[in-house]
Parts: sequence; C-alpha cells; structure tokens
Amino acid sequence: MAKQVQLDANGHRKFGIRDCIAYAAGDLGCNMSFALKGTMSIFWTQFMGMDLWYALLLIVVQVWDAINDPLIGSIIDADRRTYKRNKFLAYIWAGSIGLIVGGACCFLPFPNAPVWAKFIIFIAGYVVWDAFYTVANVPYGSLLSLISNDVKDRASLSAWRSIGSIFGNMLPMVILPFIIYDKDNNLIGERVFIAALIMGILGFICFQFMTRNTEIRVDTTVALNEEAPKFNVFKAFGNFMKNRPAVGATLAAMGMFIGMQGATTAVTVIFQSYFKNVQISGIVQLFAMIPIVAFTPLARKMVAKYGKKELATFGSICSVVAACGLFIITPDNTQLDLVIYILCQLVYSLGLGIYSTVSWAMMGDAIDYNEWKFGTREEGTVYSLHSFFRKLAQGIGPSLVLIIMVALGYVGADEGNQAWHVAVNMRYLVAGTFLFSAILQFIGLGLVYNLDKKTLKKMNQDLGRDVEADDVLTYTTAEDADNLA
Repeated sequence: MAKQVQLDANGHRKFGIRDCIAYAAGDLGCNMSFALKGTMSIFWTQFMGMDLWYALLLIVVQVWDAINDPLIGSIIDADRRTYKRNKFLAYIWAGSIGLIVGGACCFLPFPNAPVWAKFIIFIAGYVVWDAFYTVANVPYGSLLSLISNDVKDRASLSAWRSIGSIFGNMLPMVILPFIIYDKDNNLIGERVFIAALIMGILGFICFQFMTRNTEIRVDTTVALNEEAPKFNVFKAFGNFMKNRPAVGATLAAMGMFIGMQGATTAVTVIFQSYFKNVQISGIVQLFAMIPIVAFTPLARKMVAKYGKKELATFGSICSVVAACGLFIITPDNTQLDLVIYILCQLVYSLGLGIYSTVSWAMMGDAIDYNEWKFGTREEGTVYSLHSFFRKLAQGIGPSLVLIIMVALGYVGADEGNQAWHVAVNMRYLVAGTFLFSAILQFIGLGLVYNLDKKTLKKMNQDLGRDVEADDVLTYTTAEDADNLA
C-alpha cells in the first residue's frame, strides 16, 4: 500500500527530505557541467598552447557574461506566460538539454589548429556552454526562495545545495586526474573532451530528477484580474545595488570564487612541478573537504542558534587565519610542506564550509530584503546579477592570476616540468590568492551584509513570515526523524 502524501494548509506536499535531495540534485547537475571549468586553463595553456592568449580571451568572454546573466534573469522576471508547473522549472528543463553537449564545446581538441581558429573554437564553445548554463542555473538559484518561506527549510535547502555541489565536485576532482593526465603529469586533451560529454549527460539526468521532485510553495503569480506591475530592468538593477544583503553576499561569493577558481591553474602546477604528483591533487582536495562535509549536518541547528550572518563571518575569519598559514613553506622538504599545505587547507575549508552551507539561504533572504525595502521580489534579476558577479570573479580571477603566473616564469609549453623556482613562486602565489579571497569574504559578510539575526527576525515579521523558526532546533520531532529515515 502506497504511503499517503501529507499536505500542508495550502494543499502542497509538506516540506521534507525529498525537497532537500531534489534541490541538491540540481546543484549536482550544475557542477557536472561546471566542475571541468577548473581544467580549462590547463587545457588551453598546456594542451592548446595559448598561454597569455587564453587569459585575454577569458576576459573577452566575460563581456558575454555581462550581457547573458542579467538579460536572462530579466527575461525570466518579465515572463508572464502560464506554465504547467512553474516558469523556473521550465527554464531549467530547457537549459539542461543544452548542457548535454555545452560543456564539451569548451574542450574541442584541435591543438594544431591555427591561432585564429583556436580563438573561434574557444569563444564559440564558451558562449554556447555559458548560455545553456545560465538558462538552467539562474532559475535554479531563484527556486530556493519559492520552495519554502520557513527559514529552517531554507537553511536546509542551502546546506543540501552545498552537499550537491560537494559531490558534483568530488567526482571530477578525484577521478579525472587519474584519467586525463599521463605518467609524466601532462594533460591528455582528447580525454578531457570525452569526459565533458559524459558529465553533460550525468548533469542532464540530475536536472530531470530535480524538476520532477520539486514542489513550489510560495505563490508569486499575479491574479488574472489584477494588473501585473510593469517590469523595469534599470530600476531592478538599481534596487540590486541598494540591496546591502545582496551586495554583501555577492562580494563574499566573488571572494570565494577568486580563491577557488583563480588559484586552480597555480594549484595544478604546484602538484605537477613542486610536489611532483598531479594525480594526488584530487585526493588532497577531497581530504580538505572533510570540514565542509562535517559541518553541513550541523548547519540548520547552528543557524537557529547563532544566525546566518554571524556564522558566515566567523567562517571567513577562519579562512583568513588559514590563508596566512599557507605562507609558511619548506621548499627543502616538500613532504613536510605538503603536510603544512593540507593542514592549512583543512582550516581554510572549515571557514569556507561554514559560509557555503548558508550562502544560498543568505541570498534567499536578500531576495526577501528586496521585497521588504522596495516592494518587489525580482528573484530572477537579483539572482542573475549575483550570478554575473560570481562569473566575473570566475573569469577575471583566473585571467589575472595567469598573467601573474607568466610574469613569475610559468611557461605552458613546459607542461608538468616547470623550473623549480617557478614551482616555488606558484606555491607563494596560491597562498596570496587564498588570502585575498578570504579578506574579500570577510568584508562582504562582516561589513556589508546587514541581515543579522535580529534584523532578519524583524524583516520576517514585517513580511508575515515564520519568526519563531530561528529559535527551533533542527530534526527534533518524530516527524522530522521519520522524514530523514
């Protein structure tokens, strides 16, 4: 006999573990497509032989990002058509189809093509991938504020999204180095292309699972007999810049991605030419994720006790301390240095994990703040601008770091055999990149983001939301325990 679905007062399926797993699957799908972006710089500098050309091209395609993200976000907000379930889910479904091949377009293996042809291959491939990724990712991020109004539920969704992101990164992080590098620590470009195709298919499957198991509980549609307010994209952009929580969360996210994406190439070079074993790089990074995984189950309870802003700010302080520790290096004893590197990465990841598990819930609150202060929700625009600045950090960060790498002696043609002094320079560069990243996170979370626990409670009161939820511990009732089981 099938178990009867329990409904809430509005006739929706009650929020539970099914919602959390479905939402996590969405970010798993995103990361199946996005995770290989960290390999892009090695692919285009070492396999395709572009070096500084790649840094310049990466900046160029950010112009497309500047148009793409806010444009699609504003199109979604302005879309008044009636969909069978929800317009956000419809856009996600369409984007996930394109991502099957979108990611592979960035890794077309033609190393002997003329330079002008490589320009076209890179720009065209990136534009195709980025367009489909944005169509899927912008509405996906906006869904968090529509699945539930309850702050506990949003904290759970944010934490589970982090789980989806973690597992989406684990697969390529651990497995791919053993597949795409040879015994001399050199990249095999053709294998990257095949891996991107496989990951696109896996991402599509994750998105399909997510759209079929997502319940929209927050009604933001305008009744047929009411006049929908005219959408003004410039006013929406202006509101975003006046939305302190959105700006602060975005600044912190930019810092996080400058550290995660900006240092990727230098980290790979460290394991190629400093530690002399690129295949263990994924295992080391996986080990560094232990604090994130350990903290995720505690996120909901910690949010209820301390508040999201307070927790995230503490996490950024942990990251600053760890980044300072990365400057302690022992180039005469790389085994000891590897231990120091791993320990500092553990502490850095703890801080990053504390922030990342609540980051999306903080953006959900920022969308509510927009409604509280300006009377409009504008989920698509707020999230798309947030996504744009994140992407800007993901593009500009690696470009600037790569330029610095070349200035410090990095030569793409040398592949996994960089000169020793270059390898040592990369070790310092990684420490500096992580420190800059952590400081930017602290500024965004501690100084700009202004929705502390007290202010958040007042906002929820004014918006008619559940204000007692912050004081309730997580998963303490029999019903919650049954849902988890």
